[in-house]
Amino acid sequence: MKRVSGFLMAVLLLAACKTSDKKKNGEISPEDRRKDSLRMVEKQKAMEDTANYTTIQWLDSTFKNMGKVKEGDPVDVTFRFKNTGDHPLVIANVTAGCGCTVPEKPEEPIMPGAEGTIKAVFNSSGRKDLNKKDIFVDANTKPSRSHILSFQVVVE
Repeated sequence: MKRVSGFLMAVLLLAACKTSDKKKNGEISPEDRRKDSLRMVEKQKAMEDTANYTTIQWLDSTFKNMGKVKEGDPVDVTFRFKNTGDHPLVIANVTAGCGCTVPEKPEEPIMPGAEGTIKAVFNSSGRKDLNKKDIFVDANTKPSRSHILSFQVVVE
């Protein structure tokens, strides 16, 4: 288990090198790299330590009917949530069921009592008729780490 944790930490540290905070010449400063690495390590610790798990309340339905749109129009969908637990809420990963939907997650932990959003944009080009899409959320939550957000839209 320690080997797996060590390997995950190494992968996370390497992944932390990818950041949007670049200097004008395109290089990442050592300080920004260090901050990104620390942030990734903290997120990983929170996800591994079940004592740091918290609870989440979805303020909106986890299913949204987005109605009808014209083909080619983007569809923006937002799911609001609240950290109802005693520990910071870390949204570790948010993925979509297909490439036509691009989700966006909060990068910083959501403190107890605070609210946050998960947003997604659906590309309706070439997607005529009824579309049902899922967004998969992985967070340090109990009783389950996994959450499924869904929406549907009719493309005309």
